[in-house]
Amino acid sequence: MGKKDASTTRTPVDQYRKQIGRQDYKKNKPVLKATRLKAEAKKAAIGIKEVILVTIAILVLLFAFYAFFFLNLTKTDIYEDSNN
Repeated sequence: MGKKDASTTRTPVDQYRKQIGRQDYKKNKPVLKATRLKAEAKKAAIGIKEVILVTIAILVLLFAFYAFFFLNLTKTDIYEDSNN
């Protein structure tokens, strides 16, 4: 008798989940497939944040490379010009 009484009472959350399951079951295959593909595409998409971070990292490396060679390959020395 305890099992029969326990199975009839459900929490509101369980009732809600069962209702959603019924609604989801009623959808046809193309709608379910489109929803799944949309969710996968959203998960796999590269965000603008990552693109900006990679671009900034590349620019910083190029600037450091340029500054290194600019400072090492200049013909005049700053200290010699100020002493004369």
